[in-house]
Amino acid sequence: MPEALLRQFLSDKKLKLTPQRILILEAFLEQGDHVSTEELYDLVKSRNPAIGQATVYRTLKLLAESGIADEVVFGDGIVRYERRDKHAHHDHIVCERCHQQHEFHDPVIEDLQVRQAEKHGFTLTSHRMVLFGICPDCQS
Repeated sequence: MPEALLRQFLSDKKLKLTPQRILILEAFLEQGDHVSTEELYDLVKSRNPAIGQATVYRTLKLLAESGIADEVVFGDGIVRYERRDKHAHHDHIVCERCHQQHEFHDPVIEDLQVRQAEKHGFTLTSHRMVLFGICPDCQS
């Protein structure tokens, strides 16, 4: 399904689904969780050394624009990507010292966010929440 979604998105944008983009998509889909551009580039380069870092960067941006991936920033200056279809909606909590991160879902928080959007006249289309703190390991 992600390949069909990307194919349609690229077609709508008058862009082509190249072999390089397919390889990058496949490598991205194989990743377990959050992957940076550099991490994905290293993986793709091991499979096809001719693919440049800029191609990986641009393709990840296209994956995000098409709805296949979400960009996530955990406060360390690195943009990571995760599959949108892999998990139900979730939020993140990140340690400011070691950058350890955890995913969580809380229906009470979700309901509060929807109610706040409605209170202000918004129709909520999406949201991301990242909480920052100090993990138990770094507190000791």
